[in-house]
Amino acid sequence: MKKILLISILVTSQLFSQVVPPRVDPNTKVDIPLRSVQNLAFTTGESLTYRIHYGFLDAGTATLKVEEGSESINGRGSYKIVGTGRSLGTFDFFFKVRDHYETHIDKVGLFPIKFKRVCNEGGYKINQEYQFLPQKAAFKNIKGEWYSSPNFVQDMVSSYYYLRTLNWSKAKVGDVYKVVAVVDDEICELRMKFIGVETIKIDIGTFKCLKFVPVVQKGRVFKDEEDLKVWITDDLNHIPILAQADILVGSIKMELQSYSGIRNKMSKL
Repeated sequence: MKKILLISILVTSQLFSQVVPPRVDPNTKVDIPLRSVQNLAFTTGESLTYRIHYGFLDAGTATLKVEEGSESINGRGSYKIVGTGRSLGTFDFFFKVRDHYETHIDKVGLFPIKFKRVCNEGGYKINQEYQFLPQKAAFKNIKGEWYSSPNFVQDMVSSYYYLRTLNWSKAKVGDVYKVVAVVDDEICELRMKFIGVETIKIDIGTFKCLKFVPVVQKGRVFKDEEDLKVWITDDLNHIPILAQADILVGSIKMELQSYSGIRNKMSKL
């Protein structure tokens, strides 16, 4: 069930290039200029709800909401983004899932300031917190240990929102886009390969979409490197409306069920 819910944040548990970062004293690092990123994709008030299917069964729901944040660096302001996931029906009876993800990202540079993950998955509990110092390229885990990181490293949730801001208007088939994130105290690289443009029909309508393949590790959950496919609206919002995966023990589909507060007109046909 954990893998089902993580599809909503681009299966960051299946990334390539996982590296344990070196410990660091952030006071010894020289400040780097904070970056600025053009964001035409989302804003405060956006809410996305997904239904997750395992075979013919409704397995769970996942919701992502963008709120006004209280954290700031140099007075630049932030977004607070909350992601929740829960199991449903038969899955909830046999394997109850209650997941909560929360990130605070800088409004101007779209890098994380704080991240929190509290999950209960069939009795297995996860409790993670990270504090980021982007001007020092460092982060601190829940134990108070400081680690060095690549400049403006992302977390599991902020990765998803940063990728949405990229300009894909000139994408060519086969182009690969990358983002580096902190996952379970390790530095990981997520790669997404552009496949082309497709028209996709789901329950809430028909959309013109960009099709991507997140490049994942085969042999663990997925049969092949390209067994997960994601369709993203071909508009300025870049909202994933459908994700489909063939895994070693069946197939999973995640479909957009409802949306509100979006920034731009959707590519709905």
